[in-house]
Amino acid sequence: MEILVDTANLDEIRYACDYYPLSGVTCNPTIVMKSANPDDFFAHLKKMREIIGHDRTLHAQVIALDSETQIKEAHAMADQLGKDIYVKVPVTQEGLRTITRLKKDGFNVTATGVYDTMQAFYALAAGADYIAAYVNRMLNIGAEPNQLFIDVQNKIDQEGLPSKLLAAGFHSVGQLKDAFACGCESATASLDILKATFNNQNVINHIASFKKDWESMYGEGATLLNSRK
Repeated sequence: MEILVDTANLDEIRYACDYYPLSGVTCNPTIVMKSANPDDFFAHLKKMREIIGHDRTLHAQVIALDSETQIKEAHAMADQLGKDIYVKVPVTQEGLRTITRLKKDGFNVTATGVYDTMQAFYALAAGADYIAAYVNRMLNIGAEPNQLFIDVQNKIDQEGLPSKLLAAGFHSVGQLKDAFACGCESATASLDILKATFNNQNVINHIASFKKDWESMYGEGATLLNSRK
């Protein structure tokens, strides 16, 4: 099971690394614009890499629509950041060509923009390391993301493929929970979604009652470090 944070904001990345068992960081052009808007994209990615180290994965997306330019962009990423970068490539017809070629050249590839099961199957056949499927974008076009997760993960399991299904594009903790329940090995979510897991008032009240009972024995502010009457 892998949990990634979907942001390019350096403070959010530091926070996520500090508080969560984080496996990596993902971003796309819109995420970069909204959460960072850097003057120098590659310099910013290098700062992101410095924060997360090389034990966590870093996923960044190509911009071009044609395969030849996408391949050049992927090589530019590798030149600037090293071959351990995961190049996000949309699963269009041009992108599928790019994925196939990049994998032959030894790149790590995250197939992205997946809304349909056949897109995912094509990306699996091309050898993509991650298949990034977007929950709310599928819901907006009347597709069933959970069924896609089940079908794609079944294909991965049945054929023993090394690819990982990466669920993305969440608007609620419930959607994130469903993705893992449907078999996704990985999921990437905004920091707000990750933090929202802990906004359960029942849990907050329950823990607070423990503290209150403890302090009733040993005084206000007491912890295990100073629990003596």
